[in-house]
Amino acid sequence: MPPVEPMLAKSAAAIPPGMWYEAKWDGFRALIFRDGDEIELVSRSGKPLTRYFPELVGALLANLPPRCVLDGEIVIVRGSRLDFDALLERIHPADSRVRHLAEVTPASFVAFDLLALGDESFMDTPLRQRRDALTEALREAADPVHTAPWTDDRGLAEQWFQQFEGAGLDGVIAKHPDLGYRPGERVMVKVKHERTADCVVAGMRQHKSGPVVGSLLLGLYDDAGRLQHVGVCGAFSMRRRQELMAELEPLRMDTLAGHPWADWASAEARTPQQARRVPGAPSRWTGVKDLSWMPLRPERVCEVAYDHMQGDRFRHTARFRRWRPDREPRGCTYAQLEEPVHYDLRAVLGT
Repeated sequence: MPPVEPMLAKSAAAIPPGMWYEAKWDGFRALIFRDGDEIELVSRSGKPLTRYFPELVGALLANLPPRCVLDGEIVIVRGSRLDFDALLERIHPADSRVRHLAEVTPASFVAFDLLALGDESFMDTPLRQRRDALTEALREAADPVHTAPWTDDRGLAEQWFQQFEGAGLDGVIAKHPDLGYRPGERVMVKVKHERTADCVVAGMRQHKSGPVVGSLLLGLYDDAGRLQHVGVCGAFSMRRRQELMAELEPLRMDTLAGHPWADWASAEARTPQQARRVPGAPSRWTGVKDLSWMPLRPERVCEVAYDHMQGDRFRHTARFRRWRPDREPRGCTYAQLEEPVHYDLRAVLGT
């Protein structure tokens, strides 16, 4: 019965040998609990997801064994690739909106582990046996319920790492075939793409501990010459946060007047697309978290590492690498970003 913590992964720079490999899906991690006509979808953090994906409830009832617990990923497929933006839209407080989106952007579920089946717990069962049981349990399952492809061939996993990114996936997960399911433990290995980009530092947020830098707000210039907010970089040591505060003090602006993001201070001036990219905008994920920010004159450039893009912004928090005093802010454009080679998601799922 829920809650059950999912098994977690730690990062690595390269795909390790001697393990089993799967693609890393870019969706919502979810545990699925079925008992007869009851279905519960639970997020990685233990929050209920069932009401946001009503179309999956019927699909899971039609395709899963009568009593089971599965680990997997909720994804939305648009065209030939995953669409994480469409997935975010599904977390909406209005039931009417949720049901409308369930029709126009229906979700899929990709199962990659089995925790229980019937009266039997598989928590202490090695992965190689869990995987066989999962494959058999979902043998007759049909779209939108899928079993994640896997391999024990490291060479094929390297090929997946390169190819599948073009379908919206963001790396490879490696699992030890003889290990049981370990809730809350980082016993899997994740290998994600990492690239670098030179970005304009146009703002900062203070750390929750006090008047030191919490994160830097990053921008890139679009084709129209407008500085777009593309994400943040963070994860600094406390000493580095203090140093950055002193380094950026000369760039601090008392007001937003003259700042490229000044119009975002006015809710009336925002288009829906702009509203999603406002540096201080609240969201259904952040809740009451303070996202206020301090404007900086956009005169400094830093190099950051990122894994991949979500539309026109960084999917995850970027990692600060170094200052680039040799770069002009106006030269920091989207043109420098690497575009992954297209790959059809149907080839990943075998459909």
